[in-house]
Amino acid sequence: MRHFYKVALRVALLCSAAVARGKQQADWIVRAKYVVTMDAQRRVINGGAVVIRGNQIVGVGTQGEIAQQFTAPHTLDRPRDLIAPGMIDTHTHAPMSLLRAFADDQRLEDWLHNFIFIAESKNVSPDFVRWGTRLACLEMVLAGITTYTDMYYFEEAEAEVTKEAGVRGVLGQSVIGFPAPDHKTWQQAIAASEHFIQRFHNDELIVPAVAPHAIYTTPDDALVAAHRLSVKYQVPLLIHLAETKTERDEALSKRNMTPTQTLEKLGLLDGRVVAAHSIWDDDNDLQILRKHGTGVAHCPSSNMKLADGIARVADMLRLGIHVGLGTDGFAGSNDTADLILEMNIASKLQKVTQMDPHAVPAEQAFAMATIGGAQVLGMEKKIGSLESGKRADLITISLAHPNAVPLYNVYSQLAYAAKAADVDDVFINGRMIVNRRHVLTLNQAIIYEKAEGYRRRISASLAHH
Repeated sequence: MRHFYKVALRVALLCSAAVARGKQQADWIVRAKYVVTMDAQRRVINGGAVVIRGNQIVGVGTQGEIAQQFTAPHTLDRPRDLIAPGMIDTHTHAPMSLLRAFADDQRLEDWLHNFIFIAESKNVSPDFVRWGTRLACLEMVLAGITTYTDMYYFEEAEAEVTKEAGVRGVLGQSVIGFPAPDHKTWQQAIAASEHFIQRFHNDELIVPAVAPHAIYTTPDDALVAAHRLSVKYQVPLLIHLAETKTERDEALSKRNMTPTQTLEKLGLLDGRVVAAHSIWDDDNDLQILRKHGTGVAHCPSSNMKLADGIARVADMLRLGIHVGLGTDGFAGSNDTADLILEMNIASKLQKVTQMDPHAVPAEQAFAMATIGGAQVLGMEKKIGSLESGKRADLITISLAHPNAVPLYNVYSQLAYAAKAADVDDVFINGRMIVNRRHVLTLNQAIIYEKAEGYRRRISASLAHH
């Protein structure tokens, strides 16, 4: 009898090997009604599948093609979903989720100086940053954001919990010209930035960056030092640029230059630069951005809510400037981490300001949330589309909702009809982070409890302000 079982086992193993012969071994095969690749050909594959091995995509094709080429121990079947690249937020301040809707209906200058800077000076600590980042990551992954770009304080703490959550982050240590919650001088912030960059320089999930806040809050010497650091380590430089008319008017009055001309004169636009907002740019400014290959993080909700203005996105795209989408901070400038909403607003804002319904069509809007965002960050070879060799950052979006029926065009569905709550599953770097809207890497109940504790603490700290 023992001999019989040995023979049977051997036959089973041989059969298994025969079945697998000629097939490549993978970790996951994800199948759905459509695969929206965002590759150079903008392929949309009916009855498609994506194959994951380790942290990479190793196959994209029809389900039949994939079945012939690959075998995997884990499969995910979503016949009523589409698979899309993970979305990329090119500008936010994640820990500020703990200040969500805290100081609404203010102009940027009042919001910053009379509310936010005061609240931060009294409350921001490494613990604040950790729990604010956890709350933000929870919201982001449930909305299909797999990479986010951030500038804040105590950036090492933010990077640590971002890694715990399994989220990809381009994280910039803030450099500012007055005492901040983490560093009292900009020289200390530069030194801390270098340590941060060195620690995370070759990290799988974290891309360290340096983030001088803006020309109106950061001395020129600090701007130049931050740029020198970004060039030395070949990391991104993140900065707010031309966000308000006041910023532009003051630069013209004091320097006889626009904010964008100022950065060019200081040499800051040489290298990987992400300019957040870029609203008050004239034709010459846009040519400067184009010449230097500067990426723009467009934050339509923030720009509207703070009454800052409307960026010339259609003009930027026509010039070949890379434009991505940003949600911006949660505390008054925007209140949600919802990039699907941002692409909807971004497209419609350009249509009405250009008086042209063809401006920023649906496909281009979705591109800004994916491959365009990757180009802004200089990461288009790694993320932003579903192609073999790229990182396995992908999401599934349910089509089994009234707002998805009937479906004529997937790009129109994504840009104009989809909701953040339609996101079903999320993979980042080959790891499943969300399964059927259940986040696998974060404890939702504890995060909510900590957030409520901070709400009470922050309210008490400002009771007499």
